[in-house]
Amino acid sequence: MRLFNKVAIVGTGLIGGSLALAIKKKGIAREIIGVSRHKKTLLLAKRRGVIDKGSQNLNIIKDADLVILATPVSTIINSAPKILKLIKKGCLVTDVGSTKQAIVSKLGRIFPKYVGSHPLAGSEKRGIINAGPDIFRDSLCILTPTKNTDREALDKIKRLWLELGARVVFLTPHAHDNILSFTSHLPHLVAFSLIGTVPKKYLRFASSGLKDTTRVAASDSQLWVDIFLSSQKNIIKAIELFQENLSSIKSALKRKDKRLLAEILIEAKKKRDSLA
Repeated sequence: MRLFNKVAIVGTGLIGGSLALAIKKKGIAREIIGVSRHKKTLLLAKRRGVIDKGSQNLNIIKDADLVILATPVSTIINSAPKILKLIKKGCLVTDVGSTKQAIVSKLGRIFPKYVGSHPLAGSEKRGIINAGPDIFRDSLCILTPTKNTDREALDKIKRLWLELGARVVFLTPHAHDNILSFTSHLPHLVAFSLIGTVPKKYLRFASSGLKDTTRVAASDSQLWVDIFLSSQKNIIKAIELFQENLSSIKSALKRKDKRLLAEILIEAKKKRDSLA
């Protein structure tokens, strides 16, 4: 179903490129424009048929009906004023940033038809080379409207994600950042910390357990620095609760308290088993 004439995606990496492919596959837009800092990325995107046109210059977005910001959090925020000067009246704007309070606070004031989005999809891999049209199918996409969000824009962005095969839920930006600090940001931080703790000379003995547990530590480190810093207070709170839980296990081990240790592990297993 065609929802837009021209969609511009700023940031044609894994998520931006996958969005372009998914929108093409579903026939949601007549034309897809890509913007990237890297000429090589744009050439590859055009060669693979991910985008119809591409440029390193933001001016190419001026006739778009929808602009999707798929860059790191700080870049989304910093580029917003320039994008405002380029887009036409009535253009919808959304983003796919992994934190929302800072982004929504800035973009919600700037763009009349802005809706915050966060698709919970992707992988630790990066770049247009790893983009695919089906990564949003059966995924969850969080929209973060506020009392000032344009209702028509919200409905259309919701329809976009539904057309891409995602389930859509609404959260406030505050609730989003609080929840995701536990379900996404803390796991990444722990994975980075865990692999950083293992002496390099031991890595040749790594089992599938270590590889599975630290898979997301292969993610783009600079991207995650941006995410961690943009939701600093929430992530610190999550770290502190994790440290409390880890201290309980440490204490049980020190006391050789088999019963308490078993209780902690059993409760953890129940939680893990409850994940769909």
